[in-house]
Amino acid sequence: MPHKRFLSPYTWPVLSFAVVIIIGALLLSLPASCRQGTGLSLIDACFLATSAVCVTGLTPVDISAVLSPFGKIVLLCLFQTGGLGVMTYTSLIFLLWRNHVPFNNREAVGQALLWGDFSLSAFLKQVLGLVLGIEVVTALALWCYDPVFFYPFSAVFHAVSAFCNAGFSLCSSNLAPFRNDVAVNVIVAVCVFLGGIGFGVLREFLGICTGGRLGAPVQQLSRFSRIVIKTSLLLILVGWGLMFCLEFFRPSMAQQVSSPWELAGVLLFHASAARTAGFATIDVAMLSQASLMVLMALMFIGGGPGSCAGGIKVVAFRVLAGYIASQLRGDRQIVLEGRGVPAENVARALTLFFLYSIAIALCLLLLNITESDIAGTHTGQGLSLSALLFEAVSALGTVGLSLNATPELSVTGKGILIFCMFAGRMGMLSLLMAVQSLQAKKAYSVAEAQLPIG
Repeated sequence: MPHKRFLSPYTWPVLSFAVVIIIGALLLSLPASCRQGTGLSLIDACFLATSAVCVTGLTPVDISAVLSPFGKIVLLCLFQTGGLGVMTYTSLIFLLWRNHVPFNNREAVGQALLWGDFSLSAFLKQVLGLVLGIEVVTALALWCYDPVFFYPFSAVFHAVSAFCNAGFSLCSSNLAPFRNDVAVNVIVAVCVFLGGIGFGVLREFLGICTGGRLGAPVQQLSRFSRIVIKTSLLLILVGWGLMFCLEFFRPSMAQQVSSPWELAGVLLFHASAARTAGFATIDVAMLSQASLMVLMALMFIGGGPGSCAGGIKVVAFRVLAGYIASQLRGDRQIVLEGRGVPAENVARALTLFFLYSIAIALCLLLLNITESDIAGTHTGQGLSLSALLFEAVSALGTVGLSLNATPELSVTGKGILIFCMFAGRMGMLSLLMAVQSLQAKKAYSVAEAQLPIG
């Protein structure tokens, strides 16, 4: 019985991701993965592998200067694997070898990638077709537009990084050379958006576009997909509008951009990328503290369920917003898209919110200890509170934006962010259910008694 609990559908994805991270760290630590005269320490290799598999994008080194062509291929394979999910690949192998998948594996894939019941065989084929199709189209678009920077491998690397919401770039300044390039910004932002809305929503779009011959057999978007798309677009527009109002009147920002149109384009790109991916066309440390708070809020919320994005997810955010609105109005029910929200969904959203909030607070506390003179790793004051908070939210949200603090972290600090990235990619509720599955369930309950609240 303990053995079955340890290898339950809840723990299998966690173990799978951990194994891939270990293999990736070993491969990246090989001399062949680095250029001559450079190298990766074990902690940096583990950090980079975790960031890639968890599609985060944080890196302690300049991958364009440190990694060899072989190392870049390893990195590409890691975040492609992480984007699709280790369980997708594992189940696909089982499907090809046995022509069927055991129920436990099917259940685990369903919980990790989609909701409800489904045909695993059709699902895997459609997911792989959608993902590879979008990545190929994006790579071709980048290569055709700029074949010099986006040579074939570079185009594929950035296309996969965009769809998987990894945010890795082969340029040391990320996408800063393309800050004013509307075409590259649009191509990358659209690919990031598609990777961040979830496989289920993409399947419905495919079904509508093909008349039900491919994808989900639907004629219109479901309530779930409408919530994901509407909330995602609303968050991008609100985040963009807030940051534009905050930065437009800053004299220091006026010196960095040539016109309001350039500022609007830069901030729109970052409002889109901050929810899911770590691409940047400017050094985000240039932004005001208020704009950084907006970015952290977007990173905390994240993308759609069953997507490559992290965070608490837009559906949980919409449920929480509906819950607060219903409390203010005195309503007993939350109504979204014409249907009431079950109490179980509200409880899960509240649990998810508090788990992420507690995790960020705990991570921030530990980083303030390890990155200061308290632990003896820094002789001065160490990194600022805002920089550490930004790193913690970015790691837990698997976004990858940074205030250039990652390379300066101590070994212990990098270890803390490694755990945050892993927990953020797996999902706090998934980790909680994995831990609960290892415990024996109680056969009794204790009598309840009311407590004064508020």
